Amino acid sequence: MHIHILGICGTFMGGLAALAREAGHKVTGCDAGVYPPMSDQLRALGIELIEGFDAEQMALQPDMFVIGNVVSRARLADGSPKFPLMEAILDAGAPYTSGPQWLAEHVLQGRHVLAVAGTHGKTTTTSMLAWVLEYAGLQPGFLVGGVPLNFGVSARLGGGPSVPSAQVKEEPAKRAGDTEQRAQTAHHPASRAKLFVIEADEYDTAFFDKRSKFVHYRPRTAILNNLEFDHADIFDDLAAIERQFHHLVRTVPGTGRVVVNGLEESLTRVLHQGCWSEQRSFGAAVSDFAAVGEPHDFAVHHHGREVARVQWSLGGVHNQLNALAAIAAAEHVGVSPTVAAEALGQFVNVKRRMEVRAQAPLAGQPASAPVTIYDDFAHHPTAIRTTVNGLRRQVGKGRILAVFEPRSNTMKLGAMKAQLPWSLEEADLAFCHSGGLGWDAVEALAPMGTRAQVGDSIDAVLAQVAAALQPGDHVLCMSNGGFGGIHTKLANLLQTS
Repeated sequence: MHIHILGICGTFMGGLAALAREAGHKVTGCDAGVYPPMSDQLRALGIELIEGFDAEQMALQPDMFVIGNVVSRARLADGSPKFPLMEAILDAGAPYTSGPQWLAEHVLQGRHVLAVAGTHGKTTTTSMLAWVLEYAGLQPGFLVGGVPLNFGVSARLGGGPSVPSAQVKEEPAKRAGDTEQRAQTAHHPASRAKLFVIEADEYDTAFFDKRSKFVHYRPRTAILNNLEFDHADIFDDLAAIERQFHHLVRTVPGTGRVVVNGLEESLTRVLHQGCWSEQRSFGAAVSDFAAVGEPHDFAVHHHGREVARVQWSLGGVHNQLNALAAIAAAEHVGVSPTVAAEALGQFVNVKRRMEVRAQAPLAGQPASAPVTIYDDFAHHPTAIRTTVNGLRRQVGKGRILAVFEPRSNTMKLGAMKAQLPWSLEEADLAFCHSGGLGWDAVEALAPMGTRAQVGDSIDAVLAQVAAALQPGDHVLCMSNGGFGGIHTKLANLLQTS
């Protein structure tokens, strides 16, 4: 069919476009300010991109319009529609659907779906799980809200096992010496199925479908990684989000598995609302899967017995928990913890997750003390705190300069501004870009005293950071947007020749 995607440059919709194109459909799309990296990836696939949402696109006459959740019935100041193409679709009675529903009906149907849900770590954990299954020879399809560097693409349809299912089930278990697991996996022939790993977002589906995206995916394996209050623009409180997570749990079959973070009270409440599937917990000392050791080198314990060891380049307790979640989910489709841990040893993190953008000495300074500039997607206070903590574990007493912008809808509303000093506790200095905020960032960061500075423009923040930089500093830039190219501007301060 020919599908035309409204809002095609978002990570989810762009991934959907790539999957549809790979499946043989004709794909076109539009967005406001068609932007990379997704625009570059889509053009490389031969997908026509149109700037804006004008009604003239009706002339394309696609079989289906697929509507991203960026689209709404909003009106501009003069009363005209913000999305005239959507109005034309409605007026004409043309066929339309949401991205998650189209994906469920045309890609996920008949597959064993492994869905990764949670307030934090969805992209990283989805990438870990996809890589573990790939390493085990299962050739999963996947859709990730980022670019996993082990694959270099954000989405693919996948195939099927490239090795006999017996090898996937028996050999890893044999190496681990785990006859109990061999018996368990024999009852779950998922390793012979086509697998699809998907990042499962709790944000609403579309302006006409206010259910969370993840209820469309019908997973047989579901990871509930963590759960905090977020998305203050659409959820009133934590209980409202817990209800949506319970809706996800309702869709998992009795032969399925729910993998849940045993440290999260909110997820305990979710399961108390009802769970009809096999449960596996991780994280807590009494969980089914637990970690013993530092985040970069730890033993994996299953029911108190060591079954694997993860040694990798990642740091941070949050990544340790992400790894346990991926190991527990992979076991459900026949991959032993031993093989999963081997795979994680070769895992390369997702683009924009503690990604080193530049490392060089300050201009005129000796090369023995370079400044390192990192780019990270963190934007929720808890994500900021865990990211800073991960870097602190890595650099020890080195100075950390945290540079961030509260850009998400939740942060712009100021719903979590009081948590910012807590989230930045382990940073030596903090610099906040306050442009576009409806609340006083100076007041919110006042508990940090002189350790925090606020600038109302990117250039103002850049000047503050430049004045504070010292040899050997670690500059951690955190935003869920492009941050005005601040990483490149900071790199220009360094001696890059």
